[in-house]
Amino acid sequence: MTIQLQELLIFCLIVTQSGCIFPSNHWGEWNNSQLLPTIQRLMKGYNRYLRPNFNEGPVEIGMSLDIASIDAISEINMDYTATIFLRQRWRDSRLVFPGNESVSVDGRLVSLLWIPDTFIPDSKRSFLHDVTVENRLIRIFSNGTVLYALRITATIACNMDLTKYPMDKQVCTLQLESWGYNIQDVVFYWTRGNDSVRGLDTLRLAQYSVESYNTSVSEAVYETGHYPKLVLHFSLRRNVLFFILETYVPSILLVVLSWVSFWISQSSVPARTCIGVTTVLTMTTLMMGARTSLPNANCFIKAIDVYLGICFTFIFGALLEYACAHFYTMQNQTIEDLHRELLRELCESNGNGSIPINIASQPNQSVEVGSTAEEPAEEPVNSDIKKHATAKEKVQSQGCGLSSVKDASRRAASVFIVENPHNIDRHARTVFPTAFLFVNILYWLYYLFL
Repeated sequence: MTIQLQELLIFCLIVTQSGCIFPSNHWGEWNNSQLLPTIQRLMKGYNRYLRPNFNEGPVEIGMSLDIASIDAISEINMDYTATIFLRQRWRDSRLVFPGNESVSVDGRLVSLLWIPDTFIPDSKRSFLHDVTVENRLIRIFSNGTVLYALRITATIACNMDLTKYPMDKQVCTLQLESWGYNIQDVVFYWTRGNDSVRGLDTLRLAQYSVESYNTSVSEAVYETGHYPKLVLHFSLRRNVLFFILETYVPSILLVVLSWVSFWISQSSVPARTCIGVTTVLTMTTLMMGARTSLPNANCFIKAIDVYLGICFTFIFGALLEYACAHFYTMQNQTIEDLHRELLRELCESNGNGSIPINIASQPNQSVEVGSTAEEPAEEPVNSDIKKHATAKEKVQSQGCGLSSVKDASRRAASVFIVENPHNIDRHARTVFPTAFLFVNILYWLYYLFL
């Protein structure tokens, strides 16, 4: 091992084991008076404020990632929280030393070296882990290559399309850009292409599974210039089994429960009303619970909203079906009561021994004929009857238009009269399940295969 490498190792050992040599713990404010003479010779002429290859071309910085975990994915805030190990490699010719060895130095010495100003543009919150010390790694190779590794936890924005929720697939990104150095100063690249990202294959999430991922290299264009950018794209498929057990199955059971009223007698008003109102209220509660984990204000209708709306429509339709059946039952019962009343009055009038008879020559004129004997008609009586008949014809000629309107209204009302209201329940037992099955087939075909 060369003399310079031995001096650097001795310096690192002194720094890590002795806190009394350097009384100040703020490593970023070291000056030449605090460094050992050997380190002064090693770092002589090194300026951490100037990038490598200054005025000689851009610095090539290779990136690689290890995804340690994705802690949370929030549809409300449309972001995800991930813990990543970010590794950056670049070559600094000012740090070349003889030999084929590499040396790892304390991460707190990062303030002595030039490092890239890499940042995550879509990050909302992020922090560097510092237990028990700041999680940094600096390793210097003999050819001047510097390896700089960090452990970061960041909350990163992810634009989600929740139209097919919960049968959706989201594509999120992790972007890395340079804050101050443009493409003329710094060039980013993935060290091993898609293999530069590890950890996504073995990642296990509560509601999602990672389908695929890929890396890309691009440029970020801002008003101040073009900056290097690396992008990691990864697709997340939501596991729908949880929602089937939590939302879809209870909704289907509530719809089936509302059909039970079709087999209950129409005279059992409290039973059928209780089933209808209970299922409607339970469905309303289920719809409200399904929206608690979703954005309150969104501009798209989700697949789960469509299905819950379909179930609510069928449940409410079952309640309306009983209302219609009960209405026609009461209407039919009222008509039957009127018929019985008329028959009773007719029987009573026949029992008194007189029935009305219409004379063919004068249809509006009628006389009562007794059942015992025929009585001769008198002339004064006939003259009075003729006068009344003439007056009646005048009145009827004036009211002809009114009677025709009444007849038309009776014919229109007869269309909505159900002769047997019990047929409504019989038809509903077939129509409701068939329609619900047909709508379900269309729903699942559309959201699963289109």
